[in-house]
Amino acid sequence: MVHHRRADSTPADRVPEKTCASCGRRIEWRVKWARDWDSVKYCSDSCRNRGVTATDLRLEESITTLLTARAQTATICPSDAAKAVGNEEWRDLIEPARRAARRMVSRGELQITQGGAVVDPSTAKGPIRLRRVR
Repeated sequence: MVHHRRADSTPADRVPEKTCASCGRRIEWRVKWARDWDSVKYCSDSCRNRGVTATDLRLEESITTLLTARAQTATICPSDAAKAVGNEEWRDLIEPARRAARRMVSRGELQITQGGAVVDPSTAKGPIRLRRVR
């Protein structure tokens, strides 16, 4: 089967990489966004509706504060930031803490690791650790 590109489409390998402003994952280029690519900020309707809340910003601050208080090579778990912000409700903040960490990675502020190795925040599954950029 032969696939034809519309005249206004751009091959994905020539499109600059973007990160979702809400979840911090890589935004996959879509042909339907060809004309509006410069204004695309979110990877999905869910992220567009969620946006970045005051709690999300507090989680980012908490991650920074916790890492600053530790040695340069030390790591933290996203749950540490969730506990610092959410107290007894911290379990509800685990995924928002992971989103905060991914946004910080996209800005070059920290790294996400698994088993001591840096991993792609868009595809990392399971337990992760956060550390400052070396």
